[in-house]
Amino acid sequence: MANTYTQIHIQAVFSVQNRLCVIRPEWETSLYRYITGIIQNNGHKLLAINGMSDHIHIFFGLRPSQSLSSLMQDVKANSSKWINQNNFVAGRFSWQEGFGAFSYSKSQISQVVDYIENQKTHHKTITFTEEYIKFLEDFDVLFDERYIFRPV
Repeated sequence: MANTYTQIHIQAVFSVQNRLCVIRPEWETSLYRYITGIIQNNGHKLLAINGMSDHIHIFFGLRPSQSLSSLMQDVKANSSKWINQNNFVAGRFSWQEGFGAFSYSKSQISQVVDYIENQKTHHKTITFTEEYIKFLEDFDVLFDERYIFRPV
């Protein structure tokens, strides 16, 4: 799109279906590389990706050529397909419906990157649900607790 200039930094967060802890260390780096490829192939710029066995955080520069919902649909559908084709989990893998997305200014980039890169340490003291609700509250996002990512 000619004469379109943007600076949109988004952190997206989503969970494995039913919050199952199935993302294993043996293949999580490959998963992150695969998701990075999806984001880059859609014209966006990956800034950080990391997570835990039950959820991931992706921080990226969003280009206006694609909606956030469309990008998340691509990421989740294609990464689920890739996980299933590689038989990384017993049964069928899927991501939980929905996602959280939070925007940041340029001055916050290094802070968010550090936060995402330190997920393993961070989650020694806070659960995913606590973390996610804190994001929603900090960003003044109205939410219905019935639809918060919850374990089975």
